[in-house]
Amino acid sequence: MQNIFFRVVVLLLLGGIIYACSPRIEQHFLSKEEIRTIPVEYETSARLHEMNNKRACKDYEAYMPDTNYLDHFPIKQIRINFHWMNSADSSQNYNEKDALYFTKGLLHAMNYDLNKNNKMWLPHNNDTPVLPNPYRLVLTPRPNDPDDDGIYFHFDDELYYYVVRGKNANLYDREVFKKYGVQLDTVLNIFIMPHHPDSVASPTYAVHGTGIALGNSIKVAGIHVAYNSFWGFRGTFNHEVGHILGLSHTWAYNDGCDDTPQHDQQCWNRGQGNGCDSLTSNNVMDYNAMQHAWSPCQVGKIQMRLSDETSRQRKYLIPNWCELHEDRHIHIRDTIVWAGMKDLEGHLTIEPGGMLTIKCRVSLPKDAKITVKAGGTLIVDEGRLHNACGDQWQGIEIEQIGSSKGAVTFLGEVKVENVLNEVKN
Repeated sequence: MQNIFFRVVVLLLLGGIIYACSPRIEQHFLSKEEIRTIPVEYETSARLHEMNNKRACKDYEAYMPDTNYLDHFPIKQIRINFHWMNSADSSQNYNEKDALYFTKGLLHAMNYDLNKNNKMWLPHNNDTPVLPNPYRLVLTPRPNDPDDDGIYFHFDDELYYYVVRGKNANLYDREVFKKYGVQLDTVLNIFIMPHHPDSVASPTYAVHGTGIALGNSIKVAGIHVAYNSFWGFRGTFNHEVGHILGLSHTWAYNDGCDDTPQHDQQCWNRGQGNGCDSLTSNNVMDYNAMQHAWSPCQVGKIQMRLSDETSRQRKYLIPNWCELHEDRHIHIRDTIVWAGMKDLEGHLTIEPGGMLTIKCRVSLPKDAKITVKAGGTLIVDEGRLHNACGDQWQGIEIEQIGSSKGAVTFLGEVKVENVLNEVKN
């Protein structure tokens, strides 16, 4: 019994010694005095440095998702709605039941291709990477209206039809948007229209699936007569959304992407003969049977526009970056450079041994914080830390263990905005 008592006492004493010798973990918000500031000394060098950073923030390569760190690229959600146009006697398009079924299936099919992304067919036997496509389309009704599902039906003999060519061509006409558009400032409106019956009756008029993107809305025609399946139209719709998001045709001229080669438009699909098995494209911005592949450059270009606070495309996004999501906490454990603009949806922590360099705008959600742990390093290089919704985030928290603590360096002109525990710029 005495032996047991002796062992317990020894263990308690040793535990107390170990506890007493363990450095205490302290945390506090960053003070101005703790920031290591490195100015760019000469005016010419400072301007050049700033210009290079601004160019980097507009470089699509900075927005291509890194498959090793997909949590650094949250999926963005684009608000859309659908309008089914019909004649006054409701004879020129699907009935409401069939249209509702088609719309929901179509939206699923469009997001299916966005989620999957397929390998590019061109160039033949290419090694172009297949990157995730971090945006999805979300059906968006009017808020606070329980009867609104984001799918609308209009019966209008003057505006229901679509004419591709000829003296009555109306593909560029926007009157239907002005009359029937819903939430045009924040929701991408898609109008599904039939070809005019007089056009359909003409043997020289091509009756097929076609569409056009015009500013904040899209027209698509030919569904009622060309296909029965929504799967057959998913590429047409994703193609037009691609135009809205800033992508150009890849077959007509240089679209600004080196990984989208021009191709022979005579090859609509593989299996046509005449070498089409190796000449057909499947890129979403080409004209082809599939339209289910986005190149790395195209993915980066879309993400760049959706991240730019000044772009018109950004207004269609659901602002998931406003409120804090505890399950979207990003941990930096390696040496990482964020050369593009970002909207985080959770906390940000630089772990021991990790180093994060921020070169552009980074938004933190309301009440979020950046934690730089002991042995971690945060470098803000001409960057801007803020909340994109005008709310306040907590600030930069520094962890200290003994003499080791998190390090923060500001290089050049840095902006810290909307922060509760303010760090002066």
